[in-house]
Amino acid sequence: MRAWLNGKLLESPDEPALSVLDHGLVVGDGVFETVAVDDGQPFALTRHLDRLARSAEGLGIGRPDLGLLREGIDATLDGQDLPFGRVRITVTSGRGPLGSPRGDHGLTHVVVTEPAQKPPRVATIITVPWPRNERGALSGLKTTSYAENARMVEAARAAGASEAVMPNTQGHLCEGTGSNIMYVLDGTLVTPTLASGCLAGITRALALEWLADELDVVERDAPIEVLADAEEVVLVGTTRDIQAISHVDGRPVAAAPGPVTQRAQAIWAREAAKTSDP
Repeated sequence: MRAWLNGKLLESPDEPALSVLDHGLVVGDGVFETVAVDDGQPFALTRHLDRLARSAEGLGIGRPDLGLLREGIDATLDGQDLPFGRVRITVTSGRGPLGSPRGDHGLTHVVVTEPAQKPPRVATIITVPWPRNERGALSGLKTTSYAENARMVEAARAAGASEAVMPNTQGHLCEGTGSNIMYVLDGTLVTPTLASGCLAGITRALALEWLADELDVVERDAPIEVLADAEEVVLVGTTRDIQAISHVDGRPVAAAPGPVTQRAQAIWAREAAKTSDP
């Protein structure tokens, strides 16, 4: 693991470096991205940095220095042997007061890169009752205000699952804590619309783009209970890629991976192999 902060490569990730008054720590006032690393190369980095900038501007903290962040990513990747890993990019509003109003000390830019294990091709999920607010101030933004997600994923782990999937305030299927969800109904691959409040996932966008020519894929909102009728269930995300789900709330899914999921996984592998920065 290697860490970088505001232009400086740290001697150790445990080196004291961040102010205790940084608003990312005080009130969770920041944005982040996690980027998969395959054979030493970050995947879809430009798309991730573009979304980071959109999230930061949507949060109202200003535009991050993307060139500086690229330098940080290069610095943390340099010298590491990473067959598979991840880069965590975090930008906060910087040093501020002990309260919600922001300071004017400039943004904090952080990059941490570490080796990681690839998630299994098949996993299990639970649904949780706590809704995503599709009309909230942070809807659609990838912010560091992740306490709700941490609570949900710990509930999943306690139930022996790898991810928690939530509804929105209308009871519609929305997303996982760190993933987007898709399911197969009558042979069609369905995923919630962005109006549901789910994050505009990078893997989700690429999957919709790459799969559309060969599979029947639609964006459609439905009650979260639709998962009970799904022929196949899939999670998509930065490190998961396209992951089959074998059980939802302890109930087995008919096929995992089913024929549509297997075809989607094959298409993804083929297209992802063409370039590291699609």
